[in-house]
Amino acid sequence: EHVALYEACVIEKDFAKGRKIMAAMMPLMDFLEGGKFVQAIKNGVALNGLKTGGVRKPLYDLDDAEKQELKRVVTELKATIAQIK
Repeated sequence: EHVALYEACVIEKDFAKGRKIMAAMMPLMDFLEGGKFVQAIKNGVALNGLKTGGVRKPLYDLDDAEKQELKRVVTELKATIAQIK
């Protein structure tokens, strides 16, 4: 998705397309600003099939509702950007 943003803005110089891609990314940015950045990043990486291990204390992992919300946001982001590309 970040590659799509780069290609739209830098390669294609299609800033309207780049704005659409960035707008699709904003819900994820909002989620990441929710105060559990490290936990969200680790869970996002896990959603892509990579192992990260747990977070170190004093941090706690995302709860089940937060994990489901992150999964929903990422799924929607990927689908939206795929349509824009």
